[in-house]
Amino acid sequence: QVQLQESGPGLVKPSQTLSLTCTVSGGSITTSSYYWSWIRQPPGKGLEWIGAIRYAGNTYYSPSLKSRTSISRDTSNNQFSLQLSSVTPEDTAVYYCARFLIADNKVGYDYWGQGTQVTVSS
Repeated sequence: QVQLQESGPGLVKPSQTLSLTCTVSGGSITTSSYYWSWIRQPPGKGLEWIGAIRYAGNTYYSPSLKSRTSISRDTSNNQFSLQLSSVTPEDTAVYYCARFLIADNKVGYDYWGQGTQVTVSS
């Protein structure tokens, strides 16, 4: 059973950098066919895809957030991380990490973390 767990500060000041880590257990982040993603949900709004890191290390970002986003990984600890710079109160959201699968007969998110609330406020 794959499990994902987000961790990081719950409160970030405006203009600072939001940093979150997702620790994965039950499966390797270097296993073929998987993309390890960050998704957020602002209060009262729908899910927003932030970006992902592929099993081979390639990164992909939402065009609207690309200039402020960096996703990296630590294969030795089976973790991947999100950094979002120059945050504003509009970045307040529940942040999720999730696994996305692309295979011959299956495409979609199959495992999610429980989510972590991040509030941007002074």
